[in-house]
This record gives sequence, C-alpha cells and structure tokens, in this order.
Amino acid sequence: MEKYKQEFIEFMVESHALKFGDFTLKSGRKSPFFMNAGAYVTGFQLRRLGRYYAEAIHQNYGDDFDVLFGPAYKGIPLSVAAAIAYSELYGKEIRYASNRKEVKDHGDTGILLGSKLRDGDRVVIIEDVTTSGKSIEETFPILKAQADVEIVGLMVSLNRQERGKSDRSALEEIRDLYGFRTAAIVTMSEVVELLYNRPCMGKILIDDEIKAAIDAYYEEYGAK
Repeated sequence: MEKYKQEFIEFMVESHALKFGDFTLKSGRKSPFFMNAGAYVTGFQLRRLGRYYAEAIHQNYGDDFDVLFGPAYKGIPLSVAAAIAYSELYGKEIRYASNRKEVKDHGDTGILLGSKLRDGDRVVIIEDVTTSGKSIEETFPILKAQADVEIVGLMVSLNRQERGKSDRSALEEIRDLYGFRTAAIVTMSEVVELLYNRPCMGKILIDDEIKAAIDAYYEEYGAK
C-alpha cells in the first residue's frame, strides 16, 4: 500500500471523519462504519486533505486536465483545497469550479462558482464519497450545459465497495453509465487491511468484533 494511502487512513481516523460502530445511513442500511467529510474543519486538516486528493488525482489521472469540479456543497472546499495542493506539489495551475444550488441572477451571475468552463476543458470531478451516484446524476448535466467539456474522471476519498443500484459498486455504475473513469484515494478493503488488529491513535479500531460486523455488512451489501 502506498505511503500516502496509509497516512490518509490514519488522517481520517485522527480527524474523526471515519468512525466505527453502529450507524444508519441515508439509504437506510445499518453500517458498522461511517465516513463524514464534514469533519474536516480546520485549516491544517483541509491543507492535508487537499494534498491527499492531489496525490491520488496525479497518480490516477496525471496532469492532463484543466479544472477540478466540486459539486455543492461538500465538494466546494474539496476542490479548492485540492487545487491549491496540486499547485504546491506539481507546479501546475488547476482551476477550480463548483455549482450553486440556485442560479444567481446578479453580480457574478450563473450557476457556477470559481472558474467558468470553456469548450475543450478537461475536468476531474471531486467528491467525498459516493454510494448511490445521485450526485453525479445532478452534476453531469450541469457540466455539459456550461461548455463542451471532457470529463476525465471522478475522484472520491473512500470507495465503500458496496452495491449501488445494481450488484456493482456505485463507482463502477458511474463509470459504465457515463463513460469516464472513477477512482478513490483508498478503498474500504485497504482501510481494513491497515487497521485490523493494529493500533491507531493508541487503540484498536477494527477488532475481531468490528471485523465480523464489516464482513457481515459486505456479505449483504458488498459489490460483486
């Protein structure tokens, strides 16, 4: 496992963005783990988060893109932090853009925040986590309505590796439906591999009991 992935998993735990226990998801599923990107609230956390996204984007998509697009609302700080980090790490200026929930009709008009999109722009969409693909259903037509852009791919922080609307994962469904690549900084399998019966922040987060609950969850909801 790459060093930045190990560091990111530990960072999620330190920031209380990744928790283990008993959670009810928006989908109604009972899950033994929960990921919440809203836990990243300090400048130090956002700086680190941006760097992990930038490293993963660089590894998966290289430098041949122009814009990081973060869907409202959680995607807004993610796209800003990652654009800053990309400049610092790789010396390339990447523009950021996000959407408003409502079109603004005065001042800086339109539906976009940040950069305007231009014909020929190559875009990487950046999100926290995708379980159903609903956000992309909303984001894709917005992007295509602004300009003739090429969507290079989608980057999320954690691939939960559970079924979306079919027996495949949401990331696989998005890839097949829209025709662009999808990737994550880490997968849940990598999280388990690193944390199972190994201390993090001075305690064991995935012991035998939690591991059994995760295994049972994937037996029921895991992607094929």
